[in-house]
Amino acid sequence: MAKKPKKGAPEEVAEAKAPAEASEIAVGGGKKKLIIIAAAALLVLGGGGGGGFYWWKKKQAEHAAEAGDGHGDHGAAAAPKKTAFVDMKEMMVNLGGQNTQQTGERPRYLKMKIALEVADPKLVTEVTPLLPRIEDTFQVYTRELRPSDLEGSAGVYRLKEELLRRINIAIYPSKVDAILFKEILIQ
Repeated sequence: MAKKPKKGAPEEVAEAKAPAEASEIAVGGGKKKLIIIAAAALLVLGGGGGGGFYWWKKKQAEHAAEAGDGHGDHGAAAAPKKTAFVDMKEMMVNLGGQNTQQTGERPRYLKMKIALEVADPKLVTEVTPLLPRIEDTFQVYTRELRPSDLEGSAGVYRLKEELLRRINIAIYPSKVDAILFKEILIQ
């Protein structure tokens, strides 16, 4: 607060100056507060950003060590992936899509020896009792194939993918990760 001026003309001048000085002080004080708040906000954001960047780099280093990218011995410490295989019996199926009586051609056959890859050895006990269902799925699908469907590596790849899809539908909720052809012969 401003002091009360003494009586006389200087009083009027003092009273006139007092509100102007008060507003200048209030504005100047507000600017200082605003600068302090902005600086504190920048420090908090900068600290958070720096901490986040440090955490992100640390996680990247951990993932690189788990992947075994050759930096240090961290890759050797990673546990090997556990997989198991279920061998199926050899299957021989005559291929469809041909009328041998009309064309005079001999029948064509597909001979397959397959192993199923599962992610966990515990799944072998779940998949093994379902092998008759899997074999039935294979028989039904492969009997409709024509020899031209199996030409080249692309044909065998399509066969592999389609059999995998059908197996996983047939044995749901169990899951087979891959089909491995031990032997495949088209005669």
